[in-house]
Amino acid sequence: MTIPRQLPNAITVARIPLAVVFFVLLLLGGMYGHGDMVMRWVAGGLFVLAISTDWVDGYLARKYDIVSDFGKLWDPIADKLLTGAGFVGLAILGEWPWWVVVVILIREWGITIHRFLVANDHIVAAAWMGKLKTAFQGVALSWWLLPLHQWIGLDWWTGVGMVLMYATLVLTVASGIDYVVSQVRGSRADRT
Repeated sequence: MTIPRQLPNAITVARIPLAVVFFVLLLLGGMYGHGDMVMRWVAGGLFVLAISTDWVDGYLARKYDIVSDFGKLWDPIADKLLTGAGFVGLAILGEWPWWVVVVILIREWGITIHRFLVANDHIVAAAWMGKLKTAFQGVALSWWLLPLHQWIGLDWWTGVGMVLMYATLVLTVASGIDYVVSQVRGSRADRT
């Protein structure tokens, strides 16, 4: 079976408008008191679908040996737009503290800006820790976005959600440090 060479990149690019639609639905669902649960389910489901495409595009690119510099650059950017929309949306709705979101976003966008700055020289692909971080962010955000606490029980659900939130924060910062250390080592190796 063959697939179009641009399919993984098309899936990556599709995540960008999905992030915008998800964000709008999330905010609309949370605007009126406790919010519109139908809208929240739709927003949460759209997020889960969109974040799942991150696995799909990478799998297709590797399986069919069609990994591209475009995908290496834009896949993490699309991920950051989607997860960033989730983080900011949850902070606006008062479900995640702003300080956690700000720390995460500084790390995410700092590295994204660096990737753009060095793109003419070389493409920085996501490292294993960055991929783990993105997966963990997807799980933590999905946990908070899907209103399953209606059936499971709020105390238990919120407790696990808090553990996921702070674990996500720690892993995000740790992967940022790993990225910076790797770039510094690579830079030193280039000079010698």
